[in-house]
Amino acid sequence: MIDQVTIILYLGCVLGVGLWAGRRVNDLEEYAVAGRNYTAPIIAATLSASFIGGGFTMGNAEKVFTIGIVNIVALWGFSLKEVLVARFIAPRSGRFPKAISVGDVMEVDYGKTGKFITGIFSVLLCAGILGAQIGGMGYLFNLFLGLSVPTGIMIGMGIIILYDTIGGMRAVVATDVLQFGVLAIGMPLVLFLGIKQLGGPGELLAQVPDGHLEFFSNMTPVQFGSLFLTFVLGETLVPPYVRRLFISRDIKAISRGTLWSGLFSVPFFAISGGIGLVALVLKPDLNPNLAIPFVVEGVLPIGMRGLVIAGILAVVMSSADSFLNSASVAFVNDIVNPLRKEKLSDRTGLLWARLATLITGSLAIIIAIRIQSLLDILLFAYNFWSPIILVPLAATLLGFKSTPRAFICGAAAGLVGVFGWNHLLGTPGGFDGLLIGVFANFLVFCLVNRLDMVTLECVEECGE
Repeated sequence: MIDQVTIILYLGCVLGVGLWAGRRVNDLEEYAVAGRNYTAPIIAATLSASFIGGGFTMGNAEKVFTIGIVNIVALWGFSLKEVLVARFIAPRSGRFPKAISVGDVMEVDYGKTGKFITGIFSVLLCAGILGAQIGGMGYLFNLFLGLSVPTGIMIGMGIIILYDTIGGMRAVVATDVLQFGVLAIGMPLVLFLGIKQLGGPGELLAQVPDGHLEFFSNMTPVQFGSLFLTFVLGETLVPPYVRRLFISRDIKAISRGTLWSGLFSVPFFAISGGIGLVALVLKPDLNPNLAIPFVVEGVLPIGMRGLVIAGILAVVMSSADSFLNSASVAFVNDIVNPLRKEKLSDRTGLLWARLATLITGSLAIIIAIRIQSLLDILLFAYNFWSPIILVPLAATLLGFKSTPRAFICGAAAGLVGVFGWNHLLGTPGGFDGLLIGVFANFLVFCLVNRLDMVTLECVEECGE
């Protein structure tokens, strides 16, 4: 009872912080980028809270419970990606001082068509990843408050929609910082007490089943390489992370915050995966999706247990609110506005963005209920981004001149590549189609762009 009260009070506190922080949001730009004045520590905290959601906590523990520590190493592909973004992409974000969405970046080289297509896939991607986060919330509500998983999903989503709709990015960042602090303390504590209950690290390693501590016992080298690269590319430059590049005018702060976030993810993924091993030793027949909640319930004292669970639940919500916010901004700024002769006014755009949260949230609830594995939802959602948008987006962010035709042809090649490889050929050799799609996009994009540039040079020379 004490734990349940603690969870409810904490969620109320998160809701209150979000509503208070977002009380002065009056237009779409404020809703999207919150004044562009955040410092490096705040950027690191909000970025970390955005990607450390259901997939990288409960989903990671689930996969380590099932296949072993190889999943932790595969997830470090994501950490590598963040470091590379901090080094090569973040320092160039100042070239887009008025951008509030990924579509604004894409419009520079690919026009309104590129912006519109990017908006479509932004919404699809965000809805899919949002589904993974709120799926995790459903399991937590089920275990600790006795609610059904669908009911828990709907309650958690309702809280997110409320403060996200009112406060936008200001509410998101404020709640992210609070939730990041609780999680950064709570998760290591859970692992420490779980190992202590088993008798120490040596006892844990001795009781882990054969194969879980070996690298390629449950996964071939090709499958590992595919998964590692999938995490490198899958969430690279997705809307919530790109938009974190626009919430400060200080380029050094953006670069440092991104780097610190990537470095923080390395030990964090090891910790959440380690909790999966503890759960496996304690109860081998456990539902893997409940690995983290089971260990928390079993090793923490009353009161502290409720606070840590509330923190885990809240940080899952913080990831969800980032993707929900990005989806709503993309819907208005990248889909609705390009279809109009005149852009929506800032006040009307804000109203549309708030209404869009309901649509995206409903789609995410359906995804969460239909697909059971949180990490599988993430991997499926990645197919709507990296094979289609990543290559042309990276080219624009890095300053390479590109053409609209190259974008369209590359995106078509990526889409055919990923779904042809996965659904028609059945992922031969265990190599994920996302990588095939990205490679196909890259080849076609570079080829068509080069032909367009040569043609343009010839036209300019003939004109002279």
